[in-house]
Amino acid sequence: MKSLIHLSQGQLTLLENCPPRFQQIFLDQLGTPLDPKVIETSDWGSRFHQLMQQKELNLSVENVLTQDQQMFNSLEALINANPDIINPVKDTWREAEHRRTLPIDNYLLTVIYDLLIAEKDQAQILDWKTYLQPTNTQKLQGNWQTRLYLYVLAETSEYLPENLTMTYWFVKLPREPQKVTFNYNQELHEQTKQYLTKLLANFTQWLDNYYYNNIDFPHIKDCETKCEFYKRFKSSVASISNHETILNTNWQNRLDQIEEIAL
Repeated sequence: MKSLIHLSQGQLTLLENCPPRFQQIFLDQLGTPLDPKVIETSDWGSRFHQLMQQKELNLSVENVLTQDQQMFNSLEALINANPDIINPVKDTWREAEHRRTLPIDNYLLTVIYDLLIAEKDQAQILDWKTYLQPTNTQKLQGNWQTRLYLYVLAETSEYLPENLTMTYWFVKLPREPQKVTFNYNQELHEQTKQYLTKLLANFTQWLDNYYYNNIDFPHIKDCETKCEFYKRFKSSVASISNHETILNTNWQNRLDQIEEIAL
C-alpha cells in the first residue's frame, strides 16, 4: 500500500507562492540559514504556545512565568481581554494542540489547532499569534492556514460550515491583545475545495516531472521577480529511483520545518 504524502498549511503556502522553494526544502534538502532575530522570535512564540497548552491541561506554569516577564504580561493581557480563553464554558469540549488529518487522493492534509472549542451546534478554532496584527485582514483570510483549518474541520466533523469560526489572537506587547474572527460558510468551503484540487493536481504533475523527468518545480505568477529565493536558486537535482522511500522520510521529518511568517 502506497503511503500518503503529508502536507501542512505551511507547505501548501510554499507550493502556491514559490514551488522551487518547496523543492529546495523538502526534496533537495537544501535549507537556508535563518536570521538570529527570526530564530529568537520563533522560539518565544513556541514557548508561548507551550504555555497555553499547559494552562489548558491545568499544569503549573509558575516557573515559566517567573523567568519571563514578557510572557507573564502577554498571558495576563490575553486573559483580561477574554477570560473565557482559560475558563471553560459549561457543556463545551476543548483541546489544545488538537490534530486532525484529511486524506485526499495521495495526500494527507494535516492541521494542528492551538485550541479547539466545540459545542453542540458550533465550533471555534483559536490560534495564538506572537506578532502584531496585520492591517490586511483580507490577506489573512486568504492565507492557507485560515482556509485549510476551517476546511478540514468542516470535512471531518458534522458541523455545517456556517457554524464554524476561526479566531486569531495577536498577543504581542506593548499593544493590547487584538483578535480577528473569520466566519465560515458553504461558499468559502467550495472555493477552498477548488483551490485545493487545482493545487494538488499541479503538485502531482510537478512531482512526476521532478522524479521521472529530472525537471525542476516551475516558478509561477510573478515569483521570478518577487521571490528572493529565485536569485539564489540553483538546479542540482539528481535522478531518484526510489520515489516512495523519499516521500516517506522527507515529509515526515520536515512537516513543521517552515517557521511561522507574519502576514
